[in-house]
Amino acid sequence: MPTKRERPGRGDGTGAGGSVVDEAIGRLRKRIESGEFAPGHRLPPEAVLAAELELSRPSLREAVRALAMAGVLDVRRGDGTFVTDLHPERLLSALGSFLDLAQDTGLEEMLECRKVLEPGATALAATRIDDAALDGLLERIERMRTLQDPEELVREDLAFHADIVAAAGNRTLSSLVSSVTQRTARARIWRALVKSDVLSWTHQQHMDIYAALRARDSLAAFTAAGRHVGDVELWVRERLDPLRERPER
Repeated sequence: MPTKRERPGRGDGTGAGGSVVDEAIGRLRKRIESGEFAPGHRLPPEAVLAAELELSRPSLREAVRALAMAGVLDVRRGDGTFVTDLHPERLLSALGSFLDLAQDTGLEEMLECRKVLEPGATALAATRIDDAALDGLLERIERMRTLQDPEELVREDLAFHADIVAAAGNRTLSSLVSSVTQRTARARIWRALVKSDVLSWTHQQHMDIYAALRARDSLAAFTAAGRHVGDVELWVRERLDPLRERPER
């Protein structure tokens, strides 16, 4: 139940004034953006922080949960809640996109489409790709190893997979895959911001795909690509689904 000082929405989390959880997120966000809660900072106990922010404890709890899902906060059982060291200012700038993703039910269909299309396209490419295209893929993989900016990394990742599909020599398939992958780009950028080992993880899986293509092994290429896109889908679902199941207020 919202306190008198909280600003209730329509009950569906989309009121003109924003839901009480959105309000709680906004108040916590201001503290972090101002530097009052710096990277590594432990938040005050729930009762204290709720009083400081003039929020109900349930609303604060849901806000903390959402920010933890977005990678801004780290909830450590028995130890407290901390602001992460994962560039919280950048995570906060992407928070709006993260919350939009939680409401984007079409994203699930796009992730499923990617899981259906890309492994098959990669398997086909294994039978048709030439040495020049393979050399280009390896150069792109090595370039990705040097990137630190998540958006640049995702752009290169999109180009890597587009080059593979292009090597399959089917323009209709290329168009379909491009349409799907572009619509999953926001989720992948958010993941790149939050997942601390995303660079090494992505590099290894890209190398597995490249090795299968170099060997002209369509089954290995299908398997490596399927594992790659499946892992991305699973990671995103594990973080968005709990927010979608959040009870309405």
